Amino acid sequence: MGFFAEIDEAARKNNSLLCVGLDPDPDLLPQGINPLDFNKAVIDATSNFVCAYKPNLAFYEAGGLAGWELLEKTLDYIPKGIPVIADAKRGDIGNTAKAYASAIFTGLGAGAATVNPYLGFDSIEPFLDYKDKGVFILCRTSNPGASDFQSLRLTSDGRELALYQLVAKKSNEWNKNGNIGLVVGATFPEELKVLRQAYPDMPFLIPGVGAQGGDLKTAVACGINKDGFGIIINSSRQVLYASRGRDFARAASSSALKLRDDINMFRGL
Repeated sequence: MGFFAEIDEAARKNNSLLCVGLDPDPDLLPQGINPLDFNKAVIDATSNFVCAYKPNLAFYEAGGLAGWELLEKTLDYIPKGIPVIADAKRGDIGNTAKAYASAIFTGLGAGAATVNPYLGFDSIEPFLDYKDKGVFILCRTSNPGASDFQSLRLTSDGRELALYQLVAKKSNEWNKNGNIGLVVGATFPEELKVLRQAYPDMPFLIPGVGAQGGDLKTAVACGINKDGFGIIINSSRQVLYASRGRDFARAASSSALKLRDDINMFRGL
């Protein structure tokens, strides 16, 4: 079974298009809670309400060997049937990209990865060669500085496109194995709408709801496909740090449940 089929299965089982980021920030963790216990408690509290988990590798790599062990133990704890997206944002040439892909897909066993397309097709191809894995290409990211490059206008095949549109166009051309999705931020709803209209069947990973200011209702309306699926709405801080106290797990559960149900309400369910 390929990654996107696994996502669909998890989404239908839990009636959810919500993905929770597992990003244990030492500056935000409740006092006296170690990162592994924190992650386990959050997973226990939210696993019935999600279609995927998305650890951002930076929060683990910052801890060196101990951080990598934390990541492995966290992934081992996630219940079977809930896919994992490794938010790695990798992008490098040839053999280096091949090593990155192996580390994420074979070493960690993640079901999908985020990748940076700036170096072009040969930097992404080693990831795409894992046909049963998902590859989310950064397209229109949710951060304020995204417009520095992604909104630049250029000409391709006689058409004027924004750079993010060209990234989507190339991604669609590269999608021979049907394992490509796009990262499209909720903070840019008009661009999200443009991309959905242009690529009605492409899966979108949508960050930026909550702490970054993206509007959930608009993101769902602009991103959803004709079947009511096609989007993975990510929330990290809004769920993880709904409380900084000892009740953090209960607060995370309540936040995830509300987000799951709000997404479904905006889907018309």
